[in-house]
Amino acid sequence: MLADYGYIAILLVASITLPLSMLLLAKAVSYRSKRPDPENVKGSTYECGMKTIGTSWVQFNFRYYYFALLFVIFDIEAIFLFPWAVHFKQLKLFGFVEMLVFIFILVVGLVYAWKKKVMEWK
Repeated sequence: MLADYGYIAILLVASITLPLSMLLLAKAVSYRSKRPDPENVKGSTYECGMKTIGTSWVQFNFRYYYFALLFVIFDIEAIFLFPWAVHFKQLKLFGFVEMLVFIFILVVGLVYAWKKKVMEWK
């Protein structure tokens, strides 16, 4: 019985030590001098050597985010459909109904996005 707690203690020590060592290593590697470089001020954008022309703050169209979220949702759907298709015969009726509910929820989300005209690009 004590051996089980020993494994838990080892896991606890490893789960605390590993992230702390990564943080300390990152801090040690990123140590800089007190004088900032005049070329790299906080207000400048991070680019590959070219100076920015105009303001560095650009507003993006929010539709990019909608498309990205829709892509993630349907990409996850494809990931969940693959293992279901592999084990379809073993899951029988319960697995079939479960996947129908999952697909129904996604179709409702797609219809909602379609009605909100998220799919239209102006």
